[in-house]
Amino acid sequence: MSHIHVLGIGGTFMAGLAVLARAAGHTVTGQDGALYPPMSNVLDTAGIPVTEGFAPVRAMHQADTVVIGNALSRGNPAVEAALDAGLNYTSGPAWLATHILHERWVIAVAGTHGKTTTASLIAWLLEDAGLEPGFLIGGLPGNFTSSARLGAAPFFVIEADEYDTAFFDKRSKFVHFRPRTLVLNNLEFDHGDIFPDLAAIERQFQHLVRTVPGTGGIVVNRDDAALERVLDRGCWSECIGFGRGATGEWPLAPAPIDDATPGRAWTLGEVPFKAPLAGAHNAMNSAAALLAARHAGVPMANAVASLAGFRGVRRRLELRGTAGGVRVLDDFAHHPTAIAASLAAVRTESPNGRVIAVLEPRSNTMRAGLHGAGLGTSLQGADAVFMLTEPGLEWDTATVLESLGERLTTAADVSTLVAHAIAASRPGDTLLVMSNGAFGGIHERLLNALDGGPSR
Repeated sequence: MSHIHVLGIGGTFMAGLAVLARAAGHTVTGQDGALYPPMSNVLDTAGIPVTEGFAPVRAMHQADTVVIGNALSRGNPAVEAALDAGLNYTSGPAWLATHILHERWVIAVAGTHGKTTTASLIAWLLEDAGLEPGFLIGGLPGNFTSSARLGAAPFFVIEADEYDTAFFDKRSKFVHFRPRTLVLNNLEFDHGDIFPDLAAIERQFQHLVRTVPGTGGIVVNRDDAALERVLDRGCWSECIGFGRGATGEWPLAPAPIDDATPGRAWTLGEVPFKAPLAGAHNAMNSAAALLAARHAGVPMANAVASLAGFRGVRRRLELRGTAGGVRVLDDFAHHPTAIAASLAAVRTESPNGRVIAVLEPRSNTMRAGLHGAGLGTSLQGADAVFMLTEPGLEWDTATVLESLGERLTTAADVSTLVAHAIAASRPGDTLLVMSNGAFGGIHERLLNALDGGPSR
C-alpha cells in the first residue's frame, strides 16, 4: 500500500476518496483551504490528518502520490510546489478508477439533478438486499454513517459528476468510472464556468455512454430531450427507459391519493410503490433507483419493499428543526429546476401553510447570472422569497426577479436576511433554505431567533 496526499480534501468527492483509500489500507493525509461539516466530521471520524491552508507541507513531499482535486488550479501554492518538485500526481477520478473501481460492477448516477438522492437510494436498496455495496456519494445518506465505504464486491455505487476532472484533465469526471449500470436522470445547462452551452455537456454525456459495455444497461429518463439527443449519437447497451410520458419502457404515473402521504403513491409500469420522499422529482429518483437495482439483480418486489426503510439524505429537504411553530428545512437546490421542484414538494406536503424561500445564489453559474432567465419563474411557488445578495453577483436582482414583486426581500449579509425572514414568519410557515454551501450557519440562526434566542 502507498501514501497518498489529497489536495482539496474537504470537497465531498475528495473526502470520500480519502475515506475509501484509508479503508483500503493506504496512508492518507490531506489539506484544504477551509473545511466545514459534514465533510470535516467525516474526515475526523476516519482519523485522516488534515492541514488547513495550501502552504507546502512535509506530508505532501513524503507521499507516493499527490491526488489533486478539481477545485485547485495553477497558482495554488501546493500545486506549484508539487509541480516544481516533480512529485507524482494524479486526479481524484483517475486514482479512484485505478485503485478502487477496477473489477467492480460500477453503478453510476449522472444528471443535472437528483444524483445524490438517487445514488443513496440505490445503495440502500442493494444494502437491504444483503449485497453490501461500496459507494461514494456527494452527501450523507441517512441509512449509512459515511458518504463513502468500500463494501463487498462486486457492486459499487457512485455519484457521477460531469464537472471537469482536474486542471490538467478537462474531461468530465465520470468518464473515468466505466459503469456497467448507468443512470441518466436528466440533463440541463449548468456549470457555466466550464461549459459554454448545453451541447458541450451533451458531448461529455455521450463520452460517458461510450464507456458502458454492450452487456451493461442504461437507465434513462425518456422525458428528457437532451438525453435522447445524447443516445441518438450512439448507444451500444440495453436502454431501460422510464418517465411520465408515453415513450418510456417503464411509465411512471401517480396512483390514487394516499391520505397519510399525499402525492407519494405511484406506479412504475404496473408496479405500485410509495416514494420515500416528497415531490414528483423524488418519484422520478425512486423509479430510477428501482430500475438500477433491478438491473443489478434485486427483484423489483424486494426493492419496492425496501423503499420504506430509506431515511433520506442530509441537505435534501432535511428538517433542521421547528421553533415558534415554524419549520426550517435545508435543501441543496441551486438551479432553477431544482428550486421549483423543492418548492413544489414542500407545497404538496404542507398545503395549508405558507412556504417561504430563503435563497443563497452561490454556485458559479448562479452568481454569473446564467440562470437568471429561469430563476424568477422557479420561485413563483413561494409565498415570499428572501435572497442573499452579497457583493459579487453579476446581475441585477430587481430586474431579474421583477416578477416576484413585493414577495421579494434581499439583504447583503446573513444577519440582516435572518432578521427580515423572522419578522415575516408566523406559526404554520415553512422556511425552505436553499444553498449549495454552508450559508453562514443560517439554519441555526433562524431556529435560535424563532425560539426567542440570539440570531447569531
